[in-house]
Amino acid sequence: MILLVEDEASLAESVRYNLEREGFRVAVAPDGRGGLERFRSEPTSLVILDLMLPEMSGLDLCKLIREESQVPIIMLTAKDSEADKVAGLELGADDYVTKPFSMRELVSRVRAQLRRAGMVGATTSNEVLTGGPVVLDPERHEVRVRGDLVSLPPKEFSLLHLLLARKGRLVTRHFMLEEIWGPDYFGDTKTLDVHVKRVREKVEDDPRRPHFIVTVRGLGYKFIE
Repeated sequence: MILLVEDEASLAESVRYNLEREGFRVAVAPDGRGGLERFRSEPTSLVILDLMLPEMSGLDLCKLIREESQVPIIMLTAKDSEADKVAGLELGADDYVTKPFSMRELVSRVRAQLRRAGMVGATTSNEVLTGGPVVLDPERHEVRVRGDLVSLPPKEFSLLHLLLARKGRLVTRHFMLEEIWGPDYFGDTKTLDVHVKRVREKVEDDPRRPHFIVTVRGLGYKFIE
């Protein structure tokens, strides 16, 4: 089931109609608190939530959902500022769509998120990977850092897997976006930067001075010992 949290009735109905026409089952909540109640009471495969909601903001709801689940989250926002997008990604959202948007674009992003939820890139193997303080087990979907189990949402897990599978080699930004977000990704590279930052926070001793996930300026990233 897809949970749509949107207070604008006409938009909610349009999104619901288009998703159901594509074969998805959709539940709609008109405010943040109702969205949280529906999320906690029904099995949910993906959440679409507006940034500006009554009762509870989309950012607060995103934070609460992410504390309980790694379900993919797509945020809808009427604001086109970089700060709002980054704030949502920092709180655990996987993607964002800025209003107004085409239903085709939204459906494409929903399909991409559902296709990749809990999955790693197709070009990586299922062998246990190690690098620095990290041990990543794809089959168990587990990551240990310095022996401690660390929880990573699907996108962060896929990103770390991609870097470890190519340890010591440059992984370009274009390749990472294509491999993890897919060729139908419509967003900009800020999404990738935010996810790299979040992975660094869980892997590095000092994320501001990374030793393992390093930036190759103008090209991409590399995992080094």
